[in-house]
Amino acid sequence: FPDRRDGGSSRHRRLMQPDTPSFAALPDLVDSHCHLDFPDFDGELEAILARARAAGVTRIVSICTRPRSIAKVRAIAEAHEGVFWAYGLHPMSVTEEAPETLEHLLEVARHPKLVAIGETGLDYHYTPDSAPAQQAQLRLHIEAAQETGLPLVIHARDADADMEAILAEGYRRKPYACVMHCFSSGPRLAEAALEMGFYLSMSGIAAFPKSQDLREIFAKAPLDRILVETDSPYLAPPPFRGKRNEPAYVAHTARAGAQVFGLSEAQFRAATTANFDRLFQKAARAAQAA
Repeated sequence: FPDRRDGGSSRHRRLMQPDTPSFAALPDLVDSHCHLDFPDFDGELEAILARARAAGVTRIVSICTRPRSIAKVRAIAEAHEGVFWAYGLHPMSVTEEAPETLEHLLEVARHPKLVAIGETGLDYHYTPDSAPAQQAQLRLHIEAAQETGLPLVIHARDADADMEAILAEGYRRKPYACVMHCFSSGPRLAEAALEMGFYLSMSGIAAFPKSQDLREIFAKAPLDRILVETDSPYLAPPPFRGKRNEPAYVAHTARAGAQVFGLSEAQFRAATTANFDRLFQKAARAAQAA
């Protein structure tokens, strides 16, 4: 499911591999959302993970977006220390896959390195015609998060009103934890999410020159509700915009985030990593046990 918000072609992203500067003197960082199973990374995964470690990225959550990819994403997590995974049926794929069931989601969630439910959500920009099916699947994934106690990972695009209503409907029934992945929606949805105790995740979009309105939304949020991510291979932050994104580049988004909050890079890294541990408690426990 291509994400065209950064304007770079997938071929260009695959071919360009700029060097990553050293961030060794700074605290550890987490890439809370990426897609290591995507073809953009084929044959390069070991080098990509090595560059992430060099940038201080010690933990990564790779998101599985459809059932046919479960085996590959799970195997990547099993083979690499510090790599975890999440699973959900992406809203743009609801017409291409069989509907998810609560039983299957609960079964997948039993894997020791499965740390979240999703991504799930609503996308009325690219796939408005499937809105009813998206809404039904979102409600199902909310129930899975409630049943498992795992955080929910939300994809929201051009669906703010329905997204707020469905998330709040589920929360009133039974509270659950949630992160608004790659947040780029409006201020009202941000406020509603924060009122429910949810987290906002900052991607490379927040570092784009024309994203001042989005940076202002983040600046008004409590620091203890902020995560960082790449959503790689998409949405590379400057200075790599238009190229293939990868987990190491979350360090550049964190640099931009530090500026938004008026903090040093070290302070912002430490804060977002603590936030990750608070939300992704299964990943935090696994790291402590390692």
